[in-house]
Amino acid sequence: MSAWGILQAICLVGSLSVVMLQPANYEDEIEVNYADAYYNEISEGDQNAAEAPTTNPPPPCTAPEFSKWDKLFTMLENSQMKENMLLQYSDDLMKVELRSLRGEVLQFVAQYGGSCAAAVENAARRAGSQSDQQLQQVLNHLKKEDTELQDQQTWQTEVLQRILNASEEQAERLDKLEKWTKTEVGGRSKSFQTRHATLEGGELENGGQLDISGELQSLREQLEMYVRATSSRVLPAGCDMALFFPMRSPTTHAEIIPHRSMQTHAFTVCLWAKPTELLSKTVLFSYGTTGNPLELELLLNDQNALFTVGGEAHLVEARGVMEEGHWTHLCGTWSSDEGLASLWVHGQKAASSPGVAEGHELPLGGNIILGQEYSGDGLARRFGLQDTFNMEEAFTGKMTGVNMWNRILGEDEIAQQARADGRSCGNRGNLVAWGVSQIVTKSGVELIY
Repeated sequence: MSAWGILQAICLVGSLSVVMLQPANYEDEIEVNYADAYYNEISEGDQNAAEAPTTNPPPPCTAPEFSKWDKLFTMLENSQMKENMLLQYSDDLMKVELRSLRGEVLQFVAQYGGSCAAAVENAARRAGSQSDQQLQQVLNHLKKEDTELQDQQTWQTEVLQRILNASEEQAERLDKLEKWTKTEVGGRSKSFQTRHATLEGGELENGGQLDISGELQSLREQLEMYVRATSSRVLPAGCDMALFFPMRSPTTHAEIIPHRSMQTHAFTVCLWAKPTELLSKTVLFSYGTTGNPLELELLLNDQNALFTVGGEAHLVEARGVMEEGHWTHLCGTWSSDEGLASLWVHGQKAASSPGVAEGHELPLGGNIILGQEYSGDGLARRFGLQDTFNMEEAFTGKMTGVNMWNRILGEDEIAQQARADGRSCGNRGNLVAWGVSQIVTKSGVELIY
């Protein structure tokens, strides 16, 4: 049987149940009335009369007289007949009512069957539409997950490619180092072997044995010196150039021309520094204007790194993070909304302080100086013949990867900038971009590669 036939059968059974629940209202009521009420009571006189034999036979053509028992049996027979008649009447009445009910049901089905079928069809359509919508949602979800999986695979492929490129680059550097070591040390090693062979082939005085430990120790020291010299030439984070500050003087510095206006309410400045000597105050990065020559500073105090905005009234300090002759990555972040200034060392937050120049705006029209800072008098005498800087605050060493943004970088971005094994010297800033922004060197500062 089809689904349509089952639905029609359900509608028919429901209609019959509605009709059967209605109370029956018959115009004719059946009244059963028993005319005479007989009781099963026989007196002693009647019983004796019944038991006594009759001697005289009844006269001919006369009806015999019935006793109480005969009347009782006659009454029972009559009641049985009435009961049969009543049952027959009830049966006939039920047949008539069933025929009438059947006609009414057929009429109801003919009248309401179409609307019921339409309702069932609409319900089936709605159920089908909902199923289609759910299936479409599941398909869209699967497509979205497939797209995310493809994006993740693409990202993993890019990361693996970067790792492969970095490995190839390191292998090339090692090959160059090996070739250079062989070239520089080969001659000394051959001369040592020649002297050693000569001494072994010659006659030793007094039959003694020549001690060559001194020669071996000298050769080891020379090899270590060559390795240190080579490693000192390697720049961090894949940077291919650096600024070299060879000495302290009142004019030794470098100036960077920014890409756009320095006017901002938030910024991030990052750089790599390798100091030759650590003193009580050494300036790495400074930005100053005629109104305030110390608008922004990133400086060193012995082994401590300092960061300030709007002057030296509020200093953010990270202690014991610098070391002579070693590369260190520093980042300073600041926002004027809460005046929150933070100092990051090797991608980790080392110090933070609120209330630093809160509500302040970094003004435009200033100068970015590397390795020095302008004092009030020095900035006024910038174009004069006198010294414009303090020689005791000059930076000596190497500096690379100087970048600046007009926003606060996230933790992941700062950690990416601080990777010593990174490539392309990290991401470039939109205010200062290392390798792109113009750099003007003064008084012996050199660009090394």
